[in-house]
Amino acid sequence: MQVLNKVNPSPKQMQEFFEGKDEAPFVMINLLKFKPRAEYADGDHGLSGYEAYAIYGAAVSKLIWALGGKMGYNGQVDGLLLGEVEELWDAVALAQYPSKAAMLKMVTSPEYREAAKHREAGLAGQLNIRTNGSL
Repeated sequence: MQVLNKVNPSPKQMQEFFEGKDEAPFVMINLLKFKPRAEYADGDHGLSGYEAYAIYGAAVSKLIWALGGKMGYNGQVDGLLLGEVEELWDAVALAQYPSKAAMLKMVTSPEYREAAKHREAGLAGQLNIRTNGSL
């Protein structure tokens, strides 16, 4: 199994993820890897990648709740019991969305785009895994 963290999905991944009429709630599992130091386009803000992502996370949590979603577990990774990976992720976060349409509305909103600069500054990469569960 090859694992490749990315910061943003490709246009093809976005299209495949959001196409169709599946409007059931889902939980997104976010496996997060942070940069040691946040990298903003306008220079150094004196933040670690984790700190920059925390700014993004606080803003996006409000957006998720506002669209009828839920924030679930959020914690730092500190060990691996089973399996092997070259490098562990730094944190795991769970978020429940009421539908793909609601998530798409959020990620295309001006409020999300404003928060996303902190995400991009702080993240080295991540995996987003959609599940059909609920929180």
